Amino acid sequence: MRFILVLFALLVSTTPALAAKTILVMGDSLSAGYGIRPEQAWPSLLGTRLSDKRLDYSVANLSISGETTAGGRSRLAPALKAYQPAIVVIALGANDGLRGLPLAQMRDNLNAMVDAARSAGARVVLAGMRLPPNYGPYAADFHSSFVDIAKAKKAPLIDFLLEPVAANPRYFQSDNLHPLAEAQPLILDHVWPAIVPLLK
Repeated sequence: MRFILVLFALLVSTTPALAAKTILVMGDSLSAGYGIRPEQAWPSLLGTRLSDKRLDYSVANLSISGETTAGGRSRLAPALKAYQPAIVVIALGANDGLRGLPLAQMRDNLNAMVDAARSAGARVVLAGMRLPPNYGPYAADFHSSFVDIAKAKKAPLIDFLLEPVAANPRYFQSDNLHPLAEAQPLILDHVWPAIVPLLK
């Protein structure tokens, strides 16, 4: 009986799920897997890749469809407390832009999220977005907001989350906004180089 208890304790102490550091993804429908199965979304594929490479990380995907930077900011503190992540990927802003929300407000929210994550001991990756050109000057200011924040905070920037698929309609659902399952591995390959240097 004693041998069984010792063996059980050993197994529990070395279980990867218990030891793994966490990568927290705070995003919107583009990261939540809208219109596809959750396990097909790029954050889930990231978790699989980390496991396949025997890297001691798990992924907590707290992305919500329709989320804005304000919503992400309000949810971040409890998420940091619950998951104590080593890395936080902030992939928000698309809904702010599509709704034409004030960019000063978006920048304030993103800056606050970066600061909060770092104060909790996490490293941060910022994922930028782009808007269609018919948004005029707002679209240019929108995209430059991500660039400026990443530069000011010295944070890794994914210039445009959907860059590898954006120009090809075959990768999108009928709404022309949300990527299909076939697009998710390409998005992961695009995100991966920003993640790797932060894995310690």
